Amino acid sequence: MDRIPKKWLYLIGLSLVWGSSFILIKKALIGLTPFQLGALRIIFAALFLFAFGLRKVKGLRTREWKWITVSALLGTFIPAFLLAFAETEIDSSVASILNSTTPIMALILGATLFGIQSSRNQLIGVIVGLIGSVLLIYVGSEVNPDQNYWYVGLVLMCSICYAFNVNIIKRHLQEVPALAITVGHFIVGFVPAIIVLLSSGFFSEATFEKESLLPSLGYLLLLALIGTAIAKTFFNKLVQLSTPVFASSVTYMIPVVALIWGLVDGENFSVFQALAATIIIFGVYLANRKKKSKKNPRQHNR
Repeated sequence: MDRIPKKWLYLIGLSLVWGSSFILIKKALIGLTPFQLGALRIIFAALFLFAFGLRKVKGLRTREWKWITVSALLGTFIPAFLLAFAETEIDSSVASILNSTTPIMALILGATLFGIQSSRNQLIGVIVGLIGSVLLIYVGSEVNPDQNYWYVGLVLMCSICYAFNVNIIKRHLQEVPALAITVGHFIVGFVPAIIVLLSSGFFSEATFEKESLLPSLGYLLLLALIGTAIAKTFFNKLVQLSTPVFASSVTYMIPVVALIWGLVDGENFSVFQALAATIIIFGVYLANRKKKSKKNPRQHNR
């Protein structure tokens, strides 16, 4: 009983942190380009993790490094840029809701490419979630005609990358400690991120003359350190305190937090968009719901 409050605190804290990541991306983009934001996000988080986590990767085998490299590209490096580019054209709240389709994408890829069997509820959840996504995109383009809703494709590509990453970790990195995988991601992405940053014009005179640069870097530091590095630790601790099923419920709470931030920031969000978002989250719920085993009637009555 004494652990129940603590696990709920971790769940709420993680939801607030990851749910706030989308508005932080939006604010950081005021003074930074998507390439600069993605590169600096990786560099800042890497430096933070290297300070205390490098020893975690000692002893990793060549085969494990091969899959960590693939996982790093799909789970960390590419999404950092996809989300940054997406939020140059669509609201942060919409991006967060579409990003919550990751479990659905993981289920589809797991069934089609990784040979993981799916239940009837999971298949229904996939269909419901995809219907909700189509509705959200269609209604969003009507509510915000000035936004380019083709950019939602970047968010869905991000979800697909995350889905590949989850299946790769489950299949090929199951025995590797979670922190070692995380640090490995940033070891792989650190040098490429520096190359992207050097090519982005960040160190030009025009960049440093922007009044919005320092506030944007402040938002980016919060995003990289809290939303990326510390959040990973939160999630690992949450899994230890509870169960993977309980920990995965953060998926349903992130869009709620992001939506509140979006509304506070003046983003337009209609009732029909809220309905579409509810359909997506319900689809995610169905796709993740475990089939309950039948209990003895006597035990049930107790």
